Amino acid sequence: MNIAKELEVRGLMEYTSADAGKIFGTRRVAYSGFDPSADSMQIGNLAAIITMKRLADAGHKIIFLAGGATGMIGDPKEKGERPMKSVREVAANTRAIKKQFKQVLGKTRFTLVDNADWLGKEKLIPFLRDIGKYFTVNDLIKRETIRKRLDTPDESISYTEFTYTLLQGFDYFFLNGKYGCDLQVGASDQWTNILSGVDLLHKKKGKEVFAFTIPLVTDASGKKFGKSEGNAIWLDPKKTSPFAFYQFWVNLPDEKIEAYLKIYTFLSLEEIAELMKLHAKNPGERAAQAKLAWEVTALVHGAAAALAAAEASKALFGGTSLTSLSSEARAVVLKEAPTLRVGAKATLVDALIESNLASSRGDARRLIEGKGVSLNGAPVEADRPLTASDFSGGLALLKKGKRDLRILILK
Repeated sequence: MNIAKELEVRGLMEYTSADAGKIFGTRRVAYSGFDPSADSMQIGNLAAIITMKRLADAGHKIIFLAGGATGMIGDPKEKGERPMKSVREVAANTRAIKKQFKQVLGKTRFTLVDNADWLGKEKLIPFLRDIGKYFTVNDLIKRETIRKRLDTPDESISYTEFTYTLLQGFDYFFLNGKYGCDLQVGASDQWTNILSGVDLLHKKKGKEVFAFTIPLVTDASGKKFGKSEGNAIWLDPKKTSPFAFYQFWVNLPDEKIEAYLKIYTFLSLEEIAELMKLHAKNPGERAAQAKLAWEVTALVHGAAAALAAAEASKALFGGTSLTSLSSEARAVVLKEAPTLRVGAKATLVDALIESNLASSRGDARRLIEGKGVSLNGAPVEADRPLTASDFSGGLALLKKGKRDLRILILK
């Protein structure tokens, strides 16, 4: 399957400046830009990075742009001005996301640039004469985000954010001149900004260049992932641990799985189709979610971290015994799961109360009698003292229901 068809079938081309067959009728030099609004990228950014890797694997050259300059400005949001970041903060964020490109892409060949290297050298008057002249205010105020800001009472937009699109257009212009870049890839909410570069190159140089966007990846409630939405799943393991990262994917609702497998994994479309058939036969096993979680966690954090996260997840939520944990998975369990140290004379009721799984002794007994409590995966029949045989390597798993749990550590 050629790359144009694959991108379309995987649902990765939402808006395009030309027919996909024309865009990929020859080898391209593609770029995708990322403003350093935080010190880590998140899974919305990851979708674009993986799409770019697909292009590289198909023989196209790829460039990633870190917005060290545009990050000082910020593209307009539908509501409210973005807070201005200090030069030091933007520089630190830029360094952090540059490392993440290298981490995710591994051996894939790519060029990494920073638009501070050229935008920082531009002088105001030449920029306004040579670039600004090709943009009309009439056109800019028709753009959806700007129009919404202007049409909303008590809202306004600063001249700083209003001119962001000129800077992004100039990025494409610069990369075309230096690297022969003729394709830009981004998220669909950046479509009008992306077209600025396409139009600028056509008007100023008479060149036909191209662009396409991938759909915004949204959570279960339909919101896009990001810091401003409060639902970011970060690529930085210090901000979202590999275990929490794995848990996000393995707990996705069924209706998202096939689309996410196509976007976020390099499984063939045939493999995905077979996986979805297996999933349809027994959705409760969540085989599709587990495969997705493994593939994406291994891509971002490495196979060792993915294996430890998968083992820990199976022990905590999948019925696998704590005795089978590797040392790495055991460390993950102790770090990620809530724990409670218990003495040799503690009872199940004591453990339920002290771990806040029950509000009182009466509540704890009702939970036990209602078969709502398990110890190491086995239903608890009645209150009793905890014994050494309940612990494996000093650990026991106490659960209320399917997901409310505590790791008991024998003192």
